Amino acid sequence: MDMVKKIVTWARIKSPWILHFNTGACNACDIELIAALTPRYDVERFGIQLKSTPRHADVLVCSGPVTRQIEDRLVRIYEQMAQPKFVVAVGTCACSGGVFKGCYNIKSGIDQVIPVAAYIPGCPASPKAIIDGVVKLLATLDEKK
Repeated sequence: MDMVKKIVTWARIKSPWILHFNTGACNACDIELIAALTPRYDVERFGIQLKSTPRHADVLVCSGPVTRQIEDRLVRIYEQMAQPKFVVAVGTCACSGGVFKGCYNIKSGIDQVIPVAAYIPGCPASPKAIIDGVVKLLATLDEKK
């Protein structure tokens, strides 16, 4: 059984599948995240693939602050992901609420609703910073084994 766990951990590190979810951002971080997925940055060299369903994703990449309207959807998507699952907050808004903090319909950052494994600050976060954050998250998985 120990060998099976090692193989599964190796596969998760070498081929993370991500799901992108915008919780109410201004779309600047979304543009940078999509730019990170283009051939210019070539994230597929790390095995990173964008998936369209939470049931197949290992990493949930969120951009934007949590609005009251989207909170239930975010929790539902998080609960649909298989274990182990990781959340990455991309951009200042996702980390702390950013410029939207204090608005009547904003809860705050992603970590107020679901647990976050990695924070990537910036307004907007650059594609290089996003790639670096995901790779560092995967490196922590490698250390745990």
